[in-house]
Amino acid sequence: MGIIESIRGVMWARRNQPEDVAYVLGASHERFGPAELVQQAVLAEEMGFDGVACSDHLTPWWRTETAPAHCANAWVWLGAAGQATDRIAIGTGVTGIVHRYNPVVVAQQVATLETMFPGRAFLGVGSSEAMNEVPAGMDWPDTSEQLARTEEALEIIVRLLDGETVPFAGEFSRTDGARLYLRPGRRPPVFVSAFHEQVAEVAGRLADGVWTLASPTTPPSVIAAYRRGAEEAGRAPGEIILQSLASVDESDEAALEASREWKPSLDGQLYTDDIHTTADIARRGDDVSDRAFTTANLVSADPDSHVRKLRLTGELGATAIVLVNASGRAPEDMIRLYGEHVLPELRGDAEG
Repeated sequence: MGIIESIRGVMWARRNQPEDVAYVLGASHERFGPAELVQQAVLAEEMGFDGVACSDHLTPWWRTETAPAHCANAWVWLGAAGQATDRIAIGTGVTGIVHRYNPVVVAQQVATLETMFPGRAFLGVGSSEAMNEVPAGMDWPDTSEQLARTEEALEIIVRLLDGETVPFAGEFSRTDGARLYLRPGRRPPVFVSAFHEQVAEVAGRLADGVWTLASPTTPPSVIAAYRRGAEEAGRAPGEIILQSLASVDESDEAALEASREWKPSLDGQLYTDDIHTTADIARRGDDVSDRAFTTANLVSADPDSHVRKLRLTGELGATAIVLVNASGRAPEDMIRLYGEHVLPELRGDAEG
């Protein structure tokens, strides 16, 4: 994709950007236990976050010798989080749909969540990573098969949520007259995680938005491909969701120390290649410098630093920004810092 199309994609996203960007707490099942994450969700609502997106991992990004690891079931947890909160949006960020989850069951799960908590549920989906699928028995495929599996599963999920009875005979997914007898009053939106153009085009054709990293280099081409897919399908633009890790502490150095186990998440090969043991995953973080990690994410004790970076993220056309809580030592401090300083400052920009 050329630079001109990428720039046009960002400009298109800005034109369609709402006045008020949504700020969503990323609840990390890899790092924190389920009961603690419910407490984080309650606090996030109190502090003015608009939603909570929980990760959906079978395997963490690090060895247990490096940092605690939990990886509780996302869908069980979402029921508890919905019951403990009153208004914030809740959903996955994101659920892999290539093997570990049957797409019919995924559609049933999010429809149930929306029925229990009307107007609040959303579904984030993606092609997953080998770390979450190989331990569950999958022979990890090449990227073309990953894309095909994701598109087939996504089509089934969307059609079921649209109220169809779905006969489907794909190369990798099959249904025989599947339907959802549970019909929530609102169809929950479906967002697709995309780091590359082909997946972004699928999101444009089938989903309600695209979800990608907030680093300055990734969104332009992803957004342009999403736009192209939506326009070719004759669909209105959806959400542009950008995600970053966020860590705070008493000093910038402490904020880095409290989050450095997340360094492997910057290695692009973990999202495409068969790298599935925690030892191999962790080694991928060894080559990520402190500077690269802090540049790509929000790692600082200074709330103004977070505000400055998030303003730049907003300039990319985001309709929602997901802030994955990577403050390993004091996760509630991160939520409070955002609620008391960062979010009011950003929302003041919108009001001004």
